[in-house]
Amino acid sequence: MRTFRHTLTTLFAACAVALTAGAQADSHGGFEDMDPVHLRLAHVVNEQDGFHIAAVRFKELVEQRTDGAVSVDIYPNAQLGDERTLLEGMQIGTVDMGVITNGPVANFVEEMAVFELPFLFPDRESAYAVLDGPIGQELLDKLADVNLKGLAYAERGFRNLTNSRHAVNHPDDLDGMRLRVMENPVYVDTFRALGANAVPMAWTEALTAMQQGTIDGQENPVNVIHSFNLNETQTHMTLSRHTYAPALFVMGLSVWEQLPAAAQDVLRDAAQEAAEHERRVNAEMEADQLAELREAGMEIVEDPDLEAFQDAVAPVYEQYGEQFGDYLSRIREALD
Repeated sequence: MRTFRHTLTTLFAACAVALTAGAQADSHGGFEDMDPVHLRLAHVVNEQDGFHIAAVRFKELVEQRTDGAVSVDIYPNAQLGDERTLLEGMQIGTVDMGVITNGPVANFVEEMAVFELPFLFPDRESAYAVLDGPIGQELLDKLADVNLKGLAYAERGFRNLTNSRHAVNHPDDLDGMRLRVMENPVYVDTFRALGANAVPMAWTEALTAMQQGTIDGQENPVNVIHSFNLNETQTHMTLSRHTYAPALFVMGLSVWEQLPAAAQDVLRDAAQEAAEHERRVNAEMEADQLAELREAGMEIVEDPDLEAFQDAVAPVYEQYGEQFGDYLSRIREALD
């Protein structure tokens, strides 16, 4: 873990130096007469996770660019509840904002689940182009219909399988395996199509279930597998990269509407910059994370039969292809 932590410390230090040096230039000004605003930003993962890296960067940018008129307190480790609870809290005003995985957000705006379709994006760059473009912005704007405000897309990243039973090279290897998936129907149906016994549950519950052996495995990006030391309960990983999962900077619409326009501009810009920063950090750290997981004893399948996995999930596209309006066809057109 030493190499990774040194890398993480260096990245945070570099960010701090750059932000301090540029604080004067970054300040948008005009906040001298603004009443102070204190925002509570929550997420469900730990301080080594990419969500926390994004949250810290956001906090630094917002506080510097508003000359401290807007401050941000970060609540990691599900201190304020799981992701669905956080979103419901934003709707009623008990939580101000958060960094939330796309899957739970899709339970509030169904069209968001188009991003959860398996093997939709071939690589990170393709995903970023769609998320940061008109399609992504349209879907962020739809959150206003459920009393939420979408600011920007950070990432959870490409998701991979882990389990405590045996190596997974082919969908047949998942037969009957109890896998935790997010509480999202696309994920549930995807892994049922692959032959697994998909068990939807909150992440905090999944950690306990893996320790107790009541589930066999789960699926998450490398950064989550690493930061939660899943090698302690999961002996096998498959680099399936079956889904690219965005994450959102999202806040309660009522909180957003109470902010002056200048502060809204700062928050929107800071969220986008923090999201892009997190993406870069995730990409830079993944190789080290995989090396450390191998060193810790996790067996990693690097080249599974992806064609067989893609063929197996074809029914998911038949089931959901028309459920998201024209978003799937527009995404495919954008990727051509």
